[in-house]
Amino acid sequence: MPFSLNEPYAGLIFDCDGTLVDTAPIHYHSVVEALKPLGLNMTSEWYFARTGLTPADLFAEFGDLNSVTLDLDDLSHRYAPIFIANLGRAQEITVVADVARQNHGKVPMAVGSNGHLHNVEATLKVTGLLPLFDHVVSADEVPHGKPAPDVYLEAARRINVAPADCIVFEDTDEGLEAAHRAGMRTRDIRLVVTAH
Repeated sequence: MPFSLNEPYAGLIFDCDGTLVDTAPIHYHSVVEALKPLGLNMTSEWYFARTGLTPADLFAEFGDLNSVTLDLDDLSHRYAPIFIANLGRAQEITVVADVARQNHGKVPMAVGSNGHLHNVEATLKVTGLLPLFDHVVSADEVPHGKPAPDVYLEAARRINVAPADCIVFEDTDEGLEAAHRAGMRTRDIRLVVTAH
């Protein structure tokens, strides 16, 4: 087992995109396609350096960079169906998914994501991982997405486990910051999963 879990814990919380499932290429393709009608192009280097942001924050930062105000609702409506249509390409990150499988039924578990709830649940369904989790919490459901602690605090509340008794699995600086601010212990999967 590449992740040490020999300290006491009462609940586990997992980020979805880039942690449980490798969705970054699908998200990037969807963003590029959503921006095309506006004559805008987002480079892969720029995108992949910001994979921990909420979709709204990503588009807002990109709009600022290009000195344009983007209609976030319009972009979201164009982006979502492209993402869903390409979900068949999604692959689980097995070394992390196996931790969830091994703890299923032993401790309560949740997914806490900056993504849209519909997309997160669809991602977990297509990879067969959804039944492992007691709850799925998205940034749509809380006041602030990561790096604010809201997503993880809500996930802990739903599984009825004190934040200090939770371990969070994450793949971004924003997510790790959110977990730390929530008072949770973390596992940075980038230390184990080198290419995802």
